This record gives sequence, structure tokens and C-alpha cells, in this order.
Amino acid sequence: MKNILIVVDMQNDFIDGALGTAEAVAIVDAVKNKIRAFEGEVIFTRDTHPEEYLETQEGKNLPVVHCVAGSEGWQIRAGLTEIRPCTVIDKPTFGSAELGAVLVRKNTEDAIGEITLIGLCTDICVISNALLIKAFLPEVPVCVDAACCAGVTPESHRNALAAMKMCQIRIENE
Repeated sequence: MKNILIVVDMQNDFIDGALGTAEAVAIVDAVKNKIRAFEGEVIFTRDTHPEEYLETQEGKNLPVVHCVAGSEGWQIRAGLTEIRPCTVIDKPTFGSAELGAVLVRKNTEDAIGEITLIGLCTDICVISNALLIKAFLPEVPVCVDAACCAGVTPESHRNALAAMKMCQIRIENE
């Protein structure tokens, strides 16, 4: 059995760019260390929007242009994907159906022991992908490392962790 680490949206716009926070900046070193120490496969997700982002439903509800494909803010933080071999999956919205399908395929080829998620933002994309993974692979244990995540606010981070616990997602380093 193999373990998989999902690094969610560790992009410049979410760290110290258009939607950055002090909490996001604070987890960068912990994320690097987690990637270095992880025994298993690493997959990154990358929030990816078109130039016309503000015309989308998400853009109308969150009118802050961010993670436009090809921009500096869209880039995964320098140094993270270089730590070890990894896969990057671009996703157009909070949760990635492509990620779910990739994980199902990987689980069919070689059973997955556990999937761990880290990254940004706990209360939007981390929780969306954790729940999506539980829907695609209900018998595979899913874990979120709280010390390697940050939310839009500290309160929304804590609320998302509590919600994931209720959905049988193990939370570590809370």
C-alpha cells in the first residue's frame, strides 16, 4: 500500500499575494518539511482561473482576481515542487474532480493506505478536496495536517477542521 500527500493550492496569490494572509506565510516552512519527510507520492493542486475570472460565478462571489493561469500569483511557491518528484493538477474550482479520478485510478493500480492533505485554504479548497476524496474513495483513510494548513481566518480554519472531523477525516497536529 502507498500513501499520498495532496498539497492544496500553495500558490503565491494565497500565500502573500492577492488573497494572502500572515497565517499562510507562517505555514510555508512546515509545508516544505512535510513534503521532505513524507514517505509516498506527492500531488499538488493549482487553482487556475481565466482572465475573465470576474465574470464567473466564483468571481462574482469573490471579486478578487487571483490565480490567473500563467501569472506570478498562479505559480506554486518556488521551491516546493522541486523538493521531490510530484504531479501538478490544475483545477478550475474549489474541489478537483480530476484529482478524485486520478486517485481512484491509483487506488485501482495499487491500494492507497492513506491520503493526507495540507495547504490552502483550509476552509475552502482543503475541505472541498478532502470531502471530494471521501466521496470518491470512502474506504481510504483521509487525514489533514492542521499545522500545514491555513484558512481565510483563524476562526474559519478551526471551523473547517471541526467540520472535517465530523465527516470522518482525521485531523492531526491541531
